[in-house]
Amino acid sequence: MAGHRIYSTSFASVYPLYVAKAERKGRQKAEVDAILVWLTGYDQAGLEAEIAAGTTFEAFFARAPALNPARAAITGTVCGVRVEAVEEPLMREIRYLDKLIDELAKGRPMAKILRG
Repeated sequence: MAGHRIYSTSFASVYPLYVAKAERKGRQKAEVDAILVWLTGYDQAGLEAEIAAGTTFEAFFARAPALNPARAAITGTVCGVRVEAVEEPLMREIRYLDKLIDELAKGRPMAKILRG
């Protein structure tokens, strides 16, 4: 079964877009990184290594040290699609990330974004 095109896209090519979206709304790169660390379990050095290596989204999530179990509490829509209704596991992980970045850009407090 062929995966979606985003699966083979380099995470490093999309990461600056996440940061730019957050910064346009007055948020910081460190907050984007905090979301990624919370979601995937990478530490900052591991995250930077994956970005530098040009890892695909598929490999980025497959190698994630510890996907946060609280990510199941992420609900809502991204691009008109309910995050919790996405059946493909990898696409759901990507949508979780998209939703968290959207919440950051909308000014939601970090404690609520990280389901704290």
